[in-house]
Amino acid sequence: MTAPTVCVIKGDGIGIDVTDATLVVVNAACARVGCAKPTYIEIKAGAGYYAEHGIDIEPGGEERAGETDAIFLGAIGLPSIRHADGTEISPHLRLRDRYGLYAGIRPIKAYPNAPQRLADPRAAKIDMVVLRESTEGLFYSAAVHKRSRIKGDEEVCETLRITRSTSEKLHDFAFRLAKKRRDRGSSGRLTCVDKANVFTSMAFFRKIFDETAERYPEVERSYNYVDAMALDLVRRPWEFDVMVMENMFGDILSDLAGGLVGGMGMAACAEIGDTIGLFQPAHGSAPDIMGQDKANPLAAILSGALMLDYLADKTGQPAYAEAAAAIEAAVDRGLERNEIRPMEFGGDMGTVAVTKAVLETLAATA
Repeated sequence: MTAPTVCVIKGDGIGIDVTDATLVVVNAACARVGCAKPTYIEIKAGAGYYAEHGIDIEPGGEERAGETDAIFLGAIGLPSIRHADGTEISPHLRLRDRYGLYAGIRPIKAYPNAPQRLADPRAAKIDMVVLRESTEGLFYSAAVHKRSRIKGDEEVCETLRITRSTSEKLHDFAFRLAKKRRDRGSSGRLTCVDKANVFTSMAFFRKIFDETAERYPEVERSYNYVDAMALDLVRRPWEFDVMVMENMFGDILSDLAGGLVGGMGMAACAEIGDTIGLFQPAHGSAPDIMGQDKANPLAAILSGALMLDYLADKTGQPAYAEAAAAIEAAVDRGLERNEIRPMEFGGDMGTVAVTKAVLETLAATA
């Protein structure tokens, strides 16, 4: 069995801690199901690297990242280290742009004993996905060329871009994801989230959604304006399954939704393109707790499971999907039995202890 190659960018702050934890768990899950553990190629990047070397990723790093089967990223950015225009160091945005990582998958799942912010008992069953387009939208201005128009100190104009080619791929991905989730027991309902009543760009986004829907008559679909979606994520999130949306909308709503199921310490993320995928916890670098064994590594570990599931399809080796399922089951079971108690949730376990608990649960279910 050929081992896939994974580019590892630990990045800044707690990104180093949670990446180390993830790779240990990924290797253990691979060993459990009998598949070859990935071959890791580490590349230095981030705000800390920028402060030391004047560039945000090591020479040739972007090119070498794209030569691997997948990219795993810990966290990028330190608030105290910024560009002259005030923005933070963000080489990962260029990776999204360079490799066309258009499909940003943000699973939102309520795990046992993780904090639940809604009193309604139905909140314990939340299991949905925010599908965020990750290369265009309003972030188009920020990714590579700083596509902003600045008029002295009086005005700044940013560009929001929606293209047919990317939107067609995104919506096709969304319908296939909804169908896959329906086949696994979810409702499979797909909601297009936009602001088509106001913006021409959003009406265009919805038009392409409707055109794509004609190829998937079996998938139930609905629509929601982004402001109404924010309201509905608070009052009735259990009614949604997959939501597809523009980049900035997805950036905001995925954090809101994550807050319903335990916070950013549970927020896994995958960004998928046509040739490669990037996987990372959706939280930041949290420099205030870096190196203190306080970070919750579960978002990173669950992102590692998403990576393994992706590698199963890319390599044609289904054992990696088994390894992914084993990690997800271990996290679920460990939280349910109160054997995983992150400090983030008021528990007594730091990064090392949470990782050890996941490994023990993983081994116990072998």
